[in-house]
Amino acid sequence: MSLTDHEKEQLKAMIDRGEKLPAKFKSQLFENVPEVELVWAGKTSEVTNVVLPFQSIEQIDEPRKDANMVVGKDSFSLFSCDTSSGRQQSGWSNKLIWGDNKLVLSSLKNGPMREEIEKAGGLKLVYIDPPFDVGADFSFNIGVGPETLTKEPSIIEELAYRDTWGRGADSYLSMVYERLLLIKSLLASDGSIFVHIGPKVSHVVRSVLDDVFGCSNFINQIIWRRAFAHNDPSRCGMIHDVVLYYSNSDKRTWNKVLQKPSAEYLEQFFDQYDDARKERYNRIPMDAPRHGDGGNLVYEWKGAWPSKNRTWAYTIDKMEEFERKGRIHYPKKDGGMPRLKCYESEYEGTVLQDIWTDINKIHN
Repeated sequence: MSLTDHEKEQLKAMIDRGEKLPAKFKSQLFENVPEVELVWAGKTSEVTNVVLPFQSIEQIDEPRKDANMVVGKDSFSLFSCDTSSGRQQSGWSNKLIWGDNKLVLSSLKNGPMREEIEKAGGLKLVYIDPPFDVGADFSFNIGVGPETLTKEPSIIEELAYRDTWGRGADSYLSMVYERLLLIKSLLASDGSIFVHIGPKVSHVVRSVLDDVFGCSNFINQIIWRRAFAHNDPSRCGMIHDVVLYYSNSDKRTWNKVLQKPSAEYLEQFFDQYDDARKERYNRIPMDAPRHGDGGNLVYEWKGAWPSKNRTWAYTIDKMEEFERKGRIHYPKKDGGMPRLKCYESEYEGTVLQDIWTDINKIHN
């Protein structure tokens, strides 16, 4: 401990008076203090450990019209019961739970269902949609025939606002932080979490996610256009939301998703025409970065050599196969690099990007 005698006396006097200690002494008083830490008034890593029983109202195994519904002793005991299908009739999968998500998460973490979840490999993916910065106004208008009725906020909604935004950013951060701690404890090591949030608070939610999951487990920030043009005279139109994507470790599962290319993309990049096939094609590079000495991928092809620190991406046998099939595009100018023809009919699409503009506007 590298405190001076004066600092020790100062801290002792503050402890005797019951005062909070200055944050600047934290690294000197405690071990394993992170280099960067998100701090707000009331922050605590303690989470609730309550365990509540779940009332199964309906098991969502198959369409309701196809299931043999058995009603129990009361209105809260409706189960999907079809033993011939072999579908799960109880347990934790396909379960829709109604309640406070903090208490539900605590019950999943600390209750008997935790063992079932872990036997199944843990939760692989979590998607959450925390409250946006909408203020206390939970009222909205409903059109009924020619009239418009206003739905006023309920007591539950007012309480939810008080717990979430009542103290401003402090209470909001605490609400998100506690739930993320519970989710992390349930998430499998190869699991991922997606958090949908509005642009007004996305920066603070991302900071909380960094604090819980670690900056190294940030994968991407997805921007999705949720509306078309807004008439916002005092600023640029705010038409996007954010989806923050984090993993629980470096062992995450990722299944490649392809996007259908736009007509503009095809027009711009599939700009060559093959008379023999009567089809447009794109030109794909046939070289690649060099690793080591390049092995058998550094050679001359039709007078062309790979650029410095690069190799061909294919062996000479493969290049000869492409040549026989007419799959190589040769530039008109001397010394130009040959490229591989990728035909429009073969093109499956581009790998999913982090800007989504192909979702129709969400109407009220």
